[in-house]
Amino acid sequence: MPTGRDEQPGARGAALLAALLLGGQLLAACGGEAGAGTRPTINFYIYPDNSGAVQQAVDTCTKSSGGRYVIKYQKLPTGADGQRQQMVRRLAARDSAMDVLGLDVTWAPEFAGAGWIREWTGANKAQAMEGTLKGPLETASYKGKLYGAPYNSNTQLLWYRSDLVPTPPATWDEMIDMSIALAKQGKPHYIEIQGNQYEGITVWFNTLLASAGGSVLTADGKRASLGPPAVKALTVMQRLATSQAADPSLSVQMENDNRLAMESGTAAFELNYPFVYPSMKSNQPRLFKNFRWAPYPAVIAGQPAHVTIGGINLAVSKYSSHPDEAFQAALCLRNRANQKVGAVKGGVPPSISDLYDDPSLQADYPFRKDIQASLATAAVRPLTPAYQNLSIVISHAVSPPASIKPQSTEKKMASQLKDALVSKGLIP
Repeated sequence: MPTGRDEQPGARGAALLAALLLGGQLLAACGGEAGAGTRPTINFYIYPDNSGAVQQAVDTCTKSSGGRYVIKYQKLPTGADGQRQQMVRRLAARDSAMDVLGLDVTWAPEFAGAGWIREWTGANKAQAMEGTLKGPLETASYKGKLYGAPYNSNTQLLWYRSDLVPTPPATWDEMIDMSIALAKQGKPHYIEIQGNQYEGITVWFNTLLASAGGSVLTADGKRASLGPPAVKALTVMQRLATSQAADPSLSVQMENDNRLAMESGTAAFELNYPFVYPSMKSNQPRLFKNFRWAPYPAVIAGQPAHVTIGGINLAVSKYSSHPDEAFQAALCLRNRANQKVGAVKGGVPPSISDLYDDPSLQADYPFRKDIQASLATAAVRPLTPAYQNLSIVISHAVSPPASIKPQSTEKKMASQLKDALVSKGLIP
């Protein structure tokens, strides 16, 4: 019931305006409707990008839609685990305000298995697959169906300082030996890699395991594989972690920590994604003059490494109120022009094959052929709805790396993976 003060004409008008504004905000948040006429808002949830490439794609695709929709860039948390948690929580609640979702390459089976994302079919599927690399498409598929359009791909290279090591190491043993020799000379020598207890250390282990000829699961995905290749991979991790080559903060380091350490001048080697290249160029021009790249070091001499593939796939939420527009927006966001911007501005490898042959990328993306070669022999993490459980088991078993005991760690991990596959026992 209105009070006497509210009954004054001016106050009543202000209250009505406030109610309309509040209602409009709620509609925008819940229903995905834009303020510009009747155009729907397509909410695009993806990692926070500081390079500006994602926002540029959002703006370009909104404009090219011809007024059919407005794309809004919704930034997820920085870490992959936080990104997944937010999306899982909201999709489980059937949140209709999520339209296009940027999924890590390991999430499609889980999200598709739960019925949270739509299958790509017909003309949309054909457009998403045209000219796209095989590896990224594999990560976007589940049970023979496509559930995502590869937005970008990713893989790690060895980055090193040519003023310290004119010839890059070909194997992990060579790299650790070089690092120890530099330490004895009092020179920058650390090897930077992801040692924190999170997805990054699982990726490190998976790369070493695949490079040693093994896999986490058997080919049918029903049992743990591991065995002697896993012991070999664990031996490499333990040797690094207990040597002078290890950064003292190895056990808490993530990708960005590695980048910053390399840019600070204390490291000689870095295993990381190509985003480090434009960053070094911008932040440390002096060190950039000697900043080089090489293939990821082998575990077994003479046998190439199989680096774990990364990247993002774009999925459309089952609960989106505008699925047709969401599919069209996703196709635009990952088109050739926008992937080229992502490579140049953000250092992110494209998922479209012929971009690696584009000579106009040479100046800003000179390592593109090495990326392409790495993707051609990449290792894929287990494609199973239980992947999150498997990753937690692995990351806990190998963390901190200095505590690894290769033989016993392999046995313990195999037992816990067996339980995790059937949701038995307690996940660490």
